[in-house]
Amino acid sequence: MERAQRIDLHTHSILSDGSLLPSELLRRASVLGHGAVAITDHVDASNMAEIIRALRRVAEDQAEDFGLHLLVGVELTHVAPMSIDRLARRAKAIGAEIVVVHGETIVEPVAPGTNRAAVSSLAVDVLAHPGFLTLEEARLAAERGCLIEITARQGHSLTNGYVARLCREAGAPMVLDTDAHDPSDLITLEFAQRVAAGAGLTEEEVLAATVTNPHALVERILARRRPLRWV
Repeated sequence: MERAQRIDLHTHSILSDGSLLPSELLRRASVLGHGAVAITDHVDASNMAEIIRALRRVAEDQAEDFGLHLLVGVELTHVAPMSIDRLARRAKAIGAEIVVVHGETIVEPVAPGTNRAAVSSLAVDVLAHPGFLTLEEARLAAERGCLIEITARQGHSLTNGYVARLCREAGAPMVLDTDAHDPSDLITLEFAQRVAAGAGLTEEEVLAATVTNPHALVERILARRRPLRWV
């Protein structure tokens, strides 16, 4: 996977509320120059196993179809803070390669304490659109390397500048994702870097959020990837 290729760690398919089949999503991402895409459909205890199983089937049976890496993921969504670590660990145990938590965005009634529970869980890789992030939570993320999302998603992106400022102060790693639900949500690496710059990131921070940090996570996932088999 080349360093110049786009990586998106937060996307959705028709397995939850996206508009595209996984194959459609991956094909469109490939055309836009992506090297890896995490499909992280919305889950709780009711559907987590089924979504992971479905994505692993795609990753197994269509591994060579798109010229990019599909990362099997989930987004824990509106899960109570007390359940986040337990469900994140369960997701990893049954085959998820990346766990995203739906953070305390300003445009949805996410339970207070969700951001803290996410950055405190060793099984969570990305805290998505955490609009009400605190400096203490950013410092917790920095301590264990949990990626904090700067998002291209309309509405959620309104707090990008605030989140970026806290991450800079705390030294927390950032990543630029789309939270894509529709074809038009996917973006090129060039546009991702413009979004990051628009959030107030420095040139060095833009590179980290769009290239260095996501590539490092993907490389770790691929290094420990267990054989993907139909389940």
